[in-house]
Amino acid sequence: MQEVRDTVLRRLLRSVDPAPEVSALVDQIQLDPAFAEANDTDVSRAVLAQALNILLLKDLLDRVPTARLYMQDLSAAGRQLVFDHGALRTVELAGMGSLPSGEAALTRILLPLGYFCNEVYPLDRLGMTGRSYAHADFPETVPQFFLSELHVERFSPAFQAATARITQGSVDPLDDADRARLEALSKAGRLSFADACALLPKMVACFARQHPAPARADYEVVLAESAEMAWIATEGNAFNHATDRVSSVEALAGAQRDMGRPMKETIEVSATGRIRQTAYRADPIVRVFVDAAGRHVEQPTPGSFFEFIQRERVPGSGKLDLSFDSGNAQGIFKMTSAAAS
Repeated sequence: MQEVRDTVLRRLLRSVDPAPEVSALVDQIQLDPAFAEANDTDVSRAVLAQALNILLLKDLLDRVPTARLYMQDLSAAGRQLVFDHGALRTVELAGMGSLPSGEAALTRILLPLGYFCNEVYPLDRLGMTGRSYAHADFPETVPQFFLSELHVERFSPAFQAATARITQGSVDPLDDADRARLEALSKAGRLSFADACALLPKMVACFARQHPAPARADYEVVLAESAEMAWIATEGNAFNHATDRVSSVEALAGAQRDMGRPMKETIEVSATGRIRQTAYRADPIVRVFVDAAGRHVEQPTPGSFFEFIQRERVPGSGKLDLSFDSGNAQGIFKMTSAAAS
């Protein structure tokens, strides 16, 4: 049996979350060979970015049963997950408690980690803008982030008021010490192991819901105009989906349907033809709401899901096409609204 090297990535993850599921994920994900180095005494921004993605993937797997089944499929087939990207949703609105508005709540973490905004995608049918963030050091092997921002002013006054009420109690997970560590990371591109261990769980906490349980009446108001805002009302800034990069989306979709998995009926194809995407339908979950009498009540809502993407090389450059497509994204986003119907 091949010896598993105790890399700085493994030590960092073990220090933050010693759960065996986290250690297992390191073996289940195809990592850049550079992360196999075992002699680092501090933590580079790329290793910290990869650790963050692994912990966010674990959170999604804890919430999405079909995603867990898929990971079991990969293990049984002896194949590793090629973690392409995770997707997140934000709200562009001032007055969300102590939380920064829109994508700034998350870019303040992504930029120090070495991510840069690669492209901007209008999602006009959804009243949103999407932006892809790729890693400067390992663009093809460290997962991207697809970060979408909902523009509240594009919706009705009633929607705007309900969204303000839902988000006004948001709390910022970061304190001054966290912000100082992010600034140091941005300047040096590295942190001491102790600082990385302190910062990593606080970064993970930013990818969650930061506001209290919403009023059911407000939820119904936003749901009538935007399934995406309704999803944010219950899930916040958590991973909306994570994505495996596969060699053939068509073959995978057919195999998953044969297994009875809840697949999207169609495959989204980009305008270039180089990007193909499909997904499971979102798993339903039960969330707590506040009713008119102030009581906590439970109600089923759409949760997160798992996606599959096929990327081709860009002719003439040999580089992997890391772009997205506005039409594809808006089609994939329907997975959470479909689960609500």
